Amino acid sequence: MKMLVFGHGYSAGFLTPLLRRRGWQVVGTTRDDPGRVAGAGAQPVLWPGDEARLRSEIASADAILVSAAPGPQGDPVLAAFRDDLAKARPGWLGYLSTTGVYGDRNGGWVDEDSLLDATGPRGAARIRAEGDWRALADQAGLPLHIFRLAGIYGPGRGPFEKVRNGTARRIIKPGQVFSRIHAADIAQILLASIDRPAPGTAYNVCDDDPAPPQDVLAHAADLLGLPPPPEVPYDEADMTPMARSFYADSKRVSNRRIKEELGVRLRYPDYRSGLAAILAAEGGSPHGLRAAGVHDPRHD
Repeated sequence: MKMLVFGHGYSAGFLTPLLRRRGWQVVGTTRDDPGRVAGAGAQPVLWPGDEARLRSEIASADAILVSAAPGPQGDPVLAAFRDDLAKARPGWLGYLSTTGVYGDRNGGWVDEDSLLDATGPRGAARIRAEGDWRALADQAGLPLHIFRLAGIYGPGRGPFEKVRNGTARRIIKPGQVFSRIHAADIAQILLASIDRPAPGTAYNVCDDDPAPPQDVLAHAADLLGLPPPPEVPYDEADMTPMARSFYADSKRVSNRRIKEELGVRLRYPDYRSGLAAILAAEGGSPHGLRAAGVHDPRHD
């Protein structure tokens, strides 16, 4: 069996080892870092660059995962390979989107049937990309599955470095909540969908515990045995335009469908368990873990 991944980045790096253990071959595109892709166990293909090989890989793939983000001209995979995809016959096709398609709900809940009402241009681009992929799937009979990812974290993408070096700030915007997902859980959700394909279905990919971002930073500091980072009101915070755009949306995202229809049991159902696992893997302070009442597997 062969998986072709367009945009073999951070999240795909968790899926590839799971597939490899099942005997799958994984081919992944990269712009400029074939060593990182190979290190995850996939065969790297430069793209843009080796379009001829990718056309061959599309034709022979048993499954295709699209992780590349849309650009100003729309979805780059569709722009380059629409005709090849229309002729392909994979058993499973996955598109990684974002919960940003739901826009701002003032802290309210959304599920997969909620109106797509993005607040900013990035979310609007994802809505258009979802629609373009659905149109191709309907036209060509492709088994499309859409995965709307919440904020991704995991090893190397946790808050500990900023907390340790003193650059972390707790941005306070009253009523603000985000949903999150550990990268390892993204991988197991994708694998569950491959095992239980349901073409045309969209899935929210998030944990059980939407939470204010300042609470996550405070908990990270507690795990390290450090004082919480200083608070900064949102209106006074020095943030990049992209960082500020994340604060434009406040919502709680339901993950009921991945549990009821895919049978997923999250490894990290909340940020507390996810952060504890990251810190333990990074060789974090046993004192900080014990002080926070978190189990440290190194003492088993």
